[in-house]
Amino acid sequence: MKIILSGIASDSHTWNLVYLGLFLEERGHDVVALGPCVSPRLLTAACRRHAPDAVVLSSVNGHGYRDALAAVRALRAGPELAALPVAVGGKLGTAGHSREAEAARLRAAGCDAVLGDGAGDLDALCAFLAAPARVGA
Repeated sequence: MKIILSGIASDSHTWNLVYLGLFLEERGHDVVALGPCVSPRLLTAACRRHAPDAVVLSSVNGHGYRDALAAVRALRAGPELAALPVAVGGKLGTAGHSREAEAARLRAAGCDAVLGDGAGDLDALCAFLAAPARVGA
């Protein structure tokens, strides 16, 4: 699969993206790494340009929920990206753990997989990529 791997707008961390990029490449995926501090506008432009099979968003700074919500809404705003599978994971809140209400809002906005930052979440990411859910399916 061709996967766009991206940080979120407010997150300048790169180690998570390097790790995930290597993790995905070792599993045979073609990774287009956008890097940290990616705005929703830049993400949607990259998706149009690269035509990926899936998007993986990663956050470490604790603002993943807010920024991923904006990114997913931007991706879902146009019909050409409405069915693109999107997963978000990492530290999604400042409380240090994902809250179910925030995860539900991300899914309602069009995020297909909401993952945390634990070892089991890497298995969940692999399962998502093996059979990505399609929006509206």
